[in-house]
Amino acid sequence: MSIKICIAEDNYFLAKAIREKILFFDDISFKFTAVNGAELIGKLEENHNIDVILMDIQMPEMDGIKATEIVKSKYPHIKVIMLTVVDDDDYVFNAIKAGANGYLLKEINPEKLHQCILEVMQGGAPMTPSIALKTLNLLRNPISDQAKKTTTENISLSNREIEILEHLSKGLKYNDIADNLIISPATVRKHIENIYKKLQVHNKIEALLKAQQHKLI
Repeated sequence: MSIKICIAEDNYFLAKAIREKILFFDDISFKFTAVNGAELIGKLEENHNIDVILMDIQMPEMDGIKATEIVKSKYPHIKVIMLTVVDDDDYVFNAIKAGANGYLLKEINPEKLHQCILEVMQGGAPMTPSIALKTLNLLRNPISDQAKKTTTENISLSNREIEILEHLSKGLKYNDIADNLIISPATVRKHIENIYKKLQVHNKIEALLKAQQHKLI
C-alpha cells in the first residue's frame, strides 16, 4: 500500500525538487502541493486521506508551525515532517511544541528522505543529526530552569536594545524591526547579538522570557 504524501512549500522550484525526490520510490503516492499553511488546511478539508505532510516553516499567510498545530488538532492521524532550511532553536522548539513528528533539513538526499518517511509511519521521530542535538540541548536545559537560575542578576540594556526586544516580543522579523526603527537589518542583528550576550541566552524565546522576568519589557 502506498504512503500518501502532500507538500506545503511556497517556493515552486523547491516543491518540485522535493516531489522529484519522493517520486523515486514506488511505495509513495504524491497527492498535492500547497503554497502556504492556509491553502494546505483548505485542501485537507477537501481530502484529508493523507499519511504524511512535508511541511516548510517560513511561508506567507500561515507559516508551517501554525499549520502543524491546526493539522494535529483536526487530523491527528496525519504525520507532519518539517522539511526546512531553518535550524534556529526557536523554530525547532516551536515545531516540536506544535506536534511535528520529525524535523529534517531540505538538503537531505532522496534515499534518506524515503527512510525518514518510512520511520515516521512506524511511529518514529526522524531528525537531521544537528536538529536532534539542538532538541537534546533544549531538553537538558529547559528555558524556564535557565531563567530561574538568573533572577538575581543585574542586567542593564540600552533603550535601543529594549526597543528591539519589544518589537521581537510582537513577533516581528528583523527586516520589519529595521523598517520601524529606520536602521539596517545588519544593525538589528548586531543589537540582538549584544542582547543575547548581556542576557546570557542563545535564542529569542530565552531572551524574551528573561527580559520579562527582569521586567525589562
